[in-house]
Amino acid sequence: MGGAASEAQFHVLAVDDSLIDRKLIERLLKTSSYRVTVVDSGVKALEFLGLIEDDSIDSNSRNHHEVEVNLIITDYCMPGITGYDLLIKIKESTSLKDVPVVIMSSENVPSRISSCLEKGAEDFFLKPVQQSDVNKLRPHLLRGKA
Repeated sequence: MGGAASEAQFHVLAVDDSLIDRKLIERLLKTSSYRVTVVDSGVKALEFLGLIEDDSIDSNSRNHHEVEVNLIITDYCMPGITGYDLLIKIKESTSLKDVPVVIMSSENVPSRISSCLEKGAEDFFLKPVQQSDVNKLRPHLLRGKA
């Protein structure tokens, strides 16, 4: 990892069960020249991050699966594992607890926002997410890199 990290090396994992919202957040992040991985559920996010083993994948190819993710942005309301559950699991993981997590929600519920921030979320965006929101990710990314 020699040399200065270019902006393009920032890898953002975006998690949302809504196809439209996934497309939107992916476009916004790519406009900011981030590398983006998009998944449609909390379970897939945990699998991608290596927090749960997926038996359908050959375990040998998985063993040393070190994912370099610089930030995770997730929808709050998702079936199965919610964005809140995902946040808790990431913050409880020794390998991922320092990865900044940003929660998105279409509902402005102050108690929900504060509970996410209390559990370690860096920020809470109201949907639809705007380019100005995405611009706020940079300081979290830079801090995460340090």
